[in-house]
Amino acid sequence: MTHTPLILVAGLLAAAISPAQATSDPLIVVEDRGGVSALPYYRALNPQNAPGRPPVPTPSPRIGGPAEAEAAMLPVRSARLSPGEEPRRVIRAPGLSPLFLVGDDDRSRAWLRQRHQTLRELRAVGLVINVTTPEALSALRRLAPGLMLSPASGDDLAQRLGLRHYPVLITATGIEP
Repeated sequence: MTHTPLILVAGLLAAAISPAQATSDPLIVVEDRGGVSALPYYRALNPQNAPGRPPVPTPSPRIGGPAEAEAAMLPVRSARLSPGEEPRRVIRAPGLSPLFLVGDDDRSRAWLRQRHQTLRELRAVGLVINVTTPEALSALRRLAPGLMLSPASGDDLAQRLGLRHYPVLITATGIEP
């Protein structure tokens, strides 16, 4: 048994009804095969529209400062990356803005102090991929004034670029320790 004519008729009826009619006229049942109404299931999905129930209050988001929002993102751990020496290599990523990966560890702190000026000249953005507290993140920022450091997992980037270690600088043309 084919339902194409039924679907075609329903589609033509829907197209012929103006938006004003669609909101005021009751629906026309084209075919009813019996069964049990699914309305209770729909009400369970949208409890605000269920008859006899007061509307469910929608919680309003807490408005806090950027520091509070950032603290909520911590701790950040990148399981695919560890402090170490990543080999220098060439990549082709046209349009990629310079970025670097660091963590809250001695190697990353030394690397930040050593490369600070170069990173500023490149306007590189830093991803702090292993950090546990807001205080540790603030300490890293004090080591690198003028650089943007944001907490973020580096696992996806590590997988895509075949990285195993940090700190590294990633540019459109290469990865360097």
